[in-house]
Amino acid sequence: MAKLYFYYGAMGSSKTANALMAHYNYSERGQNALLAKTDIDSRDGNRIIRSRIGLQKECVLLSDICAMSGEELQKYDAVIVDEIQFAKKEQIDFLAHIVDDLNVPVLCYGLRADFQNNLFEGSQRLLAICDEIREVKTVCWCGKKATCNARYNANGIVREGTQIMLGANDEYIALCRKHFLQGKLRKEDEQN
Repeated sequence: MAKLYFYYGAMGSSKTANALMAHYNYSERGQNALLAKTDIDSRDGNRIIRSRIGLQKECVLLSDICAMSGEELQKYDAVIVDEIQFAKKEQIDFLAHIVDDLNVPVLCYGLRADFQNNLFEGSQRLLAICDEIREVKTVCWCGKKATCNARYNANGIVREGTQIMLGANDEYIALCRKHFLQGKLRKEDEQN
């Protein structure tokens, strides 16, 4: 029986690397997994998924999947989607249709919450309807589990702005809740 999975984690928890490894594992076993990312993520090119550790693979866009027929989708043994937090509610519901009506498992990877600790639309819908929720863990600079995605600049943590701003290690850092709330980006800030 197919399931809808949501693998979430803070920035830098290797969600993309995990998605690419899942795709590789299907391929290695002679199975055909469809790899995709949301349309808004154009950081590494329109149809490329790239992890921070250098793994990369060509992919399709989530909008491509939502335009496919059931017959086309049933040719796949699994669907793997990265940056799922940027998906629309209707797209998540379509992924649920792939699971429920076509019996194809769907593995979704992404952030749960934004830099203000508010849920993204795609993540919120997945938390409401997915079959399994699994956390991909990472740690704060202090060693505690990181659960918050802090957006920062030269002046420190940014608390206001648009929800979606594509970036990487130069603009975001994963922090534990305590250091997120205190605005402490690194150990040196602890002395201040």
